[in-house]
Amino acid sequence: MPNPLNPKDIPKFENQLVVPPVFEPTVIRNPITCKVISHNYLVTISQFTQQILPEGYPETTVWGYGGKVKDPETGDVIPDFKSTPGPTFKAIRHIPINVQWVNNLTEAHPLAVDPTIHWADPNNVGMPMPPFPPFPPGFPLAQRPVPIVTHLHGGETEPASDGYPEAWFTAGEAITGPDFIKSRYHYANDQEPTTLWYHDHTLGITRLNVYMGLAGFYLLRDPNKYLDGKYSNLPLGKYDIPLAIQDRSFYDDGSLLFPSNGVNSDVHPYWRPSFIGNTIMVNGKVWPNLNVEPRQYRFRVLNGSNTRFYNMAFSNQMPFFQIGTDGGYLPKPVQLVSLLISPGERADLLVDFSQLAPGTKLTLTNTANAPFPNGNPPDQETTGQVMQFTVLNKPAVEPSTLPKVLNVLAPLKCINKKRTLTLMVVGDPTKPVELLLDGQKWNAPVSELPLVGSTEDWQLVNLTKGAHPIHLHLIQFRLVSRQDFLVTQYTNDWLALNGQPPFDHPTEVLPVKSYLLDGPINPPAHEDGWKDTIQAYPGQVTTIRARFAPQDVVNSIPGINLFPFNPAADPGYVWHCHIIDHEDNEMMRPYKVLNPFADC
Repeated sequence: MPNPLNPKDIPKFENQLVVPPVFEPTVIRNPITCKVISHNYLVTISQFTQQILPEGYPETTVWGYGGKVKDPETGDVIPDFKSTPGPTFKAIRHIPINVQWVNNLTEAHPLAVDPTIHWADPNNVGMPMPPFPPFPPGFPLAQRPVPIVTHLHGGETEPASDGYPEAWFTAGEAITGPDFIKSRYHYANDQEPTTLWYHDHTLGITRLNVYMGLAGFYLLRDPNKYLDGKYSNLPLGKYDIPLAIQDRSFYDDGSLLFPSNGVNSDVHPYWRPSFIGNTIMVNGKVWPNLNVEPRQYRFRVLNGSNTRFYNMAFSNQMPFFQIGTDGGYLPKPVQLVSLLISPGERADLLVDFSQLAPGTKLTLTNTANAPFPNGNPPDQETTGQVMQFTVLNKPAVEPSTLPKVLNVLAPLKCINKKRTLTLMVVGDPTKPVELLLDGQKWNAPVSELPLVGSTEDWQLVNLTKGAHPIHLHLIQFRLVSRQDFLVTQYTNDWLALNGQPPFDHPTEVLPVKSYLLDGPINPPAHEDGWKDTIQAYPGQVTTIRARFAPQDVVNSIPGINLFPFNPAADPGYVWHCHIIDHEDNEMMRPYKVLNPFADC
């Protein structure tokens, strides 16, 4: 049997950073006008090995996305390239993309599938009762076949293509018949240019499938927007680099280590509320180095970890600029010396190396406790370091002057509804049985039913001891405020009103206004943009303003659908915590957009 690999034995910064290649589309044109109609892709999901640890260590068995890519150096087309993170989609605004997702995972799942939590269950195993077998072997009928479904995180996407957690399929089912259509997704690309990402979203095993490697970037550009156009003074080409940061643990044979002993093993034998890895991986390489020229770079940073937050800074405390959030450009550049980023969030950063001497080595550090904020501090020899930058001996290039205004964001006005929604733990907070949104499990009747075109304030009342990144599908929203509140008093009164969760019905709303403390905290400048994932801190009410209309609409009318699709169609959408271990065990709820004139 392999032994756990000590992260302090792994040499750092020997790996060189790898930039994922870009998928090569099949371009579909109008036969008469030659206008581009769509970019089409066939993307496979399969198992293979990849060198994640430094050379000299064994390769790691991973899952990843694959398809036709173009070699950025030679220009040669590689017909079946596979990697984790997967190749990057480069999309152009208003040119739709069609993707045929093909599940080629024919082996048993290498990680422990826990059938005691609500999951996809392709073999209809049902809910097993104790005593539970250890893993391996676990429950063989839960280990194969492997279901998958892909979600474009942050995408303004029709319901049938959103990656609904119950819309999964297994190997062989996407070849012919209705499942072929079911696994062919359409992305309209009508939203603002930004950094999106795609990842697996299968009910109850997202944490396992993403940990195995099912994630990748989706970059949306708008050539008609100055910052994305040919006259842009932002870094382009090899100076525009996506960085997917994820924590992992390994065995000494190179295989991925993921715990298979539950914290409540008599209830959930394999599920744990948070995975905290002991190494940091960037773009599929552990603790890589990037050689940089003495000039400005654009880094599109994704926190793709299961649980870990990162509070990132440079080892010399060098400042940098944030120019974009999850959903697009900020109103103006924001200078920072550190940045806290939670699972699922993206940050668009500009970093200037032009003032550094050749040979300078900088470490991107991390100081965020795990779990955040009350967990253990990172080990400064291991998880306190993310990657290294080495400045090359080349002529320095001064950065261009940034526009004072990057984006104009119309205010979201005319609030049509306010929702008060709780985040809570069931059981011992240190050994929870599950985590819930407003006291309800996944299968409870849908309780969030926003009217298309309406604008709502969602008050996220965090009754837990940890921070939760809350993600809404379909839309981008704005952060309104955070505010401290009387947690214990509110919790006791909420329980007195509703009883002990979980519930199979909507909860009674307890207004939070009389429990608020001090004044509201306005959004910091680097969060004052479009968001699809927000950090909801313990002891605070986080208020977001969500408009159920296309992002670029200035004024929306409740009841009038301005999406290019019917958002009320089945199967609908979800909102959830993006700590994936929480999401997999009930901290996710379906929601449905109401469209009263859909059939008119």
